[in-house]
Amino acid sequence: MGKAWINLVADGAATDFSPDFSSGDDALRGTDLLVATCLAAAAQGDGNAFFDLGVAFSTGSHGVDCDLVEAHKWFNLAAVAGHDEAALCRADISEEMTAREIAEAQRRAREWIAASSRRAA
Repeated sequence: MGKAWINLVADGAATDFSPDFSSGDDALRGTDLLVATCLAAAAQGDGNAFFDLGVAFSTGSHGVDCDLVEAHKWFNLAAVAGHDEAALCRADISEEMTAREIAEAQRRAREWIAASSRRAA
């Protein structure tokens, strides 16, 4: 999946959460419908969507590259939202990450929360 599209959604800059697969955009062509759906649900604060995105990024599945920083961010958001397994998954991937990567993931999670608060206001 094109990380630029993911970052737009994560930053709250995208308003249309339905990617246009017919546009010929190579970044969107590999996007899995599950990831696109989860990103839209995550924008609405769905804890299960946060968890599913964490799984996708931690395993490099559903059209996204394996990215433990992004996975940690999504697991962290899911844990805050009350998802039972998220904290365990976050701890598991933390063992493979540097302190700097974990700090970056936490920063991204805080940014997501701040952007969500602005959207809700």
